[in-house]
Amino acid sequence: MDVYEAVTSRRAVRGFTGRQVPREVLERVLTTAAWAPSASNLQPWHAYVLTGASLADLKKRTGERVATGDPWDEPEYEQYPPDLKSPYRERRSAFGEQRYGALGIPRENLEARQRAASANWECFGAPAALFCYIDRTMGPAQWSDVGMYLQTVMLLLRAEGLHSCTQMAWAKYHRTVAEVLSPPDGLILFCGMSIGFEDATVDHPRTGRAPLDETVTFADGR
Repeated sequence: MDVYEAVTSRRAVRGFTGRQVPREVLERVLTTAAWAPSASNLQPWHAYVLTGASLADLKKRTGERVATGDPWDEPEYEQYPPDLKSPYRERRSAFGEQRYGALGIPRENLEARQRAASANWECFGAPAALFCYIDRTMGPAQWSDVGMYLQTVMLLLRAEGLHSCTQMAWAKYHRTVAEVLSPPDGLILFCGMSIGFEDATVDHPRTGRAPLDETVTFADGR
């Protein structure tokens, strides 16, 4: 698979089979992903990989919190600006309409939307999950580095025939994740990432992208 195919075939998959991901594949992907760029080579990412009984334990703990209506944890970072302006507001709204529309859930059915969102805590059935932390002393540039690292991981997973889904939603239960992983106090959970083989029976509508002239300006002097 060449890099163009890896980029265009990567998408947020929300349905995985139970087929296990070989440990050596995960090690190969993460060893290679370490070559992702970072300013001054800080490599500010801290990744934890959960499989087997450890992942089952996390799913159980989180599921119990969801079932009892335990509120989300105090956020450690702002996932979206409180007043999202145009065109970002419209793009986010269109994403929600497409995702829940594919599930037959109307906008006004908030309960059904919450039930669909709860699949996050099952990692959409994936047998492996990566949790990415960053040191809380880091600034915006280092958060950008973490994003490049995660993209590198996802593209390498595609090269291995795997799919993934990044989930900032896991930050809403960062205390529960910490109970299982025991990360140092100085780290913030940025996101989780479900990893596995795609369940082809689950419909995955592809989210569109803005046209080139909406996001790119060529200044070539013409």
